[in-house]
Amino acid sequence: MPSTGCRCAFNRTRESFLATDLRIADTHWTRLIGLLGTARERFITGRGLWILPCHGVHTFAMRFPIDVVYLDAEKRVVHIEENVKPWRITPIRMEAASILELPSHVVWDTRTEIGDSIEMVDAGQRELPR
Repeated sequence: MPSTGCRCAFNRTRESFLATDLRIADTHWTRLIGLLGTARERFITGRGLWILPCHGVHTFAMRFPIDVVYLDAEKRVVHIEENVKPWRITPIRMEAASILELPSHVVWDTRTEIGDSIEMVDAGQRELPR
């Protein structure tokens, strides 16, 4: 999957969007940079970062807390860390294939839980996949 193009993260189980403006970090460089340098006011509800492959993240040098959603290869939620403050390390979960970094409280607001099925949808797609 290329690093360009806008995607959405849709929680099929809860029928709610986790992110409608989802950046993809799938190269060494984009995974290394992640959200570093992102201002809090730019990482608002609707935004997100999908890191793949990924088993865990850190929030060193970040300026704001985030929600972290771990996804397996089938994009099922296998672990969640909510409201992770700056300068923390999240657990390593080997069953995770990728991670969604979201603004703090998105997990709570969308009622996302372990076992939920997440779909990555092209932003230009008119209908959600069935």
